[in-house]
Amino acid sequence: MNAQLLAALIMLPITAVFVYAGFHEYRRYKIEGRATYGLSYDEETGTTHLTGISDADDAYNPEDFDPNDYNDPDIKNEDDADKS
Repeated sequence: MNAQLLAALIMLPITAVFVYAGFHEYRRYKIEGRATYGLSYDEETGTTHLTGISDADDAYNPEDFDPNDYNDPDIKNEDDADKS
């Protein structure tokens, strides 16, 4: 198998993913219009993820984040075990 064919076989799935993502975003744009993307904060898990943000919602601002406000269930369980 020559190197050019091997390179094409490696790049084919990557190219397919990008084409699919582009087609999916184009369809979404045609149906919903322009989108605003940003970080969204999940208070239950303490994680952020990139998502579409509606006009009514505020994007996640890292400067407003206080790690002391997050209640990690694993940390609570460890604290309860230490008290026993």
